[in-house]
Amino acid sequence: QVQLVESGGGSVQAGGSLIISCAAFGYTYNIYCMGWFRQAPGKEREGVAAIDSDGNIIYADSVKGRFTISQDNPENTLYLRMDSVKPGDTAVYYCAAAYTPRRGRELLAEEYNYWGQGTQVTVSS
Repeated sequence: QVQLVESGGGSVQAGGSLIISCAAFGYTYNIYCMGWFRQAPGKEREGVAAIDSDGNIIYADSVKGRFTISQDNPENTLYLRMDSVKPGDTAVYYCAAAYTPRRGRELLAEEYNYWGQGTQVTVSS
């Protein structure tokens, strides 16, 4: 079992920056891929960014060039730095962990085995 705990959400003005974190606990040894997802009211959950144990990174087109995913392996912590945020980035952000996501599907929620409880990010104009 793996437990994921997000932190760092809050309110930020458009154009600003915010960093959210995800601490992983438990049997993380076999986790190959970690990802960030978000869900806005009335919308489906969407993949934002993912990073695997080989250092491969993928971003959704909507955040490419603005968001940066990183991980601190010794501390089992995942980060998402959000720059130049927009009101459309407002959502609950979720951390997720996957054992073996299928290639090319790393931003699909169905590929992930464990989820955090989410942290709210609100961007005001």
